[in-house]
Amino acid sequence: LHFPAAANLRPGAEQKVVFITARVHPGETPSSFVCQGIIDFLVSHHPIAKVLRDHLVFKIAPMLNPDGVYLGNYRCSLMGFDLNRHWANPSPWAHPTLHGVKELIIDMYNNPKINLEFYIDIHAHSTMMNGFMYGNIFEDEERFQRQAVFPKLLCQNAEDFSYSSTSFNRDAVKAGTGRRFLGGLLNDTSYCYTLEVSFYSYILGGAAAAVPYTEEAYMKLGRNVARTFLDYYRLNSLVEGPLTPTPKTR
Repeated sequence: LHFPAAANLRPGAEQKVVFITARVHPGETPSSFVCQGIIDFLVSHHPIAKVLRDHLVFKIAPMLNPDGVYLGNYRCSLMGFDLNRHWANPSPWAHPTLHGVKELIIDMYNNPKINLEFYIDIHAHSTMMNGFMYGNIFEDEERFQRQAVFPKLLCQNAEDFSYSSTSFNRDAVKAGTGRRFLGGLLNDTSYCYTLEVSFYSYILGGAAAAVPYTEEAYMKLGRNVARTFLDYYRLNSLVEGPLTPTPKTR
């Protein structure tokens, strides 16, 4: 899916691109609902969505492992590969979806008229609660601090997102993931995250009991992810009319 930005499509204008992927692990179904929430919001008539479409280009691959989903696999593709461990050298034969997405990302990265600013890969977590993110570790302290801005803003917008559960690491086991590989490939103006959401529940601030996730709650998190780009790029003053609640997804 490609959502072009009107302002960025002027002749000679630089395109700011947000690239989102989901469902690389077939069994992590909540990731599809979060991704659906992002898509539904971006194509809606909401004034925030209009501003985002005018200033950013969103590219979304909502299902990186379609054959694994079709077969009902939990983690692997038809060929038995965990695609989220093959970003470093994906094969066009064994990992075709990954290969295609990686080629597209590299082409954009090498295009001087495109600034690939965000890569977010959506997953679901079987033991943790709430939504949270994984980010990368960099030697440059300023870059590391800048990387923390988006999850902090998302925590303000989404009551079920936990910044305290968000962590930054370079675990060797996850070197082949999209977040780790692209975090090492792209320049210091690009931010790569894994967005995780619990399979089962979230805890609101100050509450003692966990709230079970529903399909609507997952999609609401997706809508809040999209809304957070408005804050990140400081586009709030461009929103026309009163800020009504984000539309519910049926």
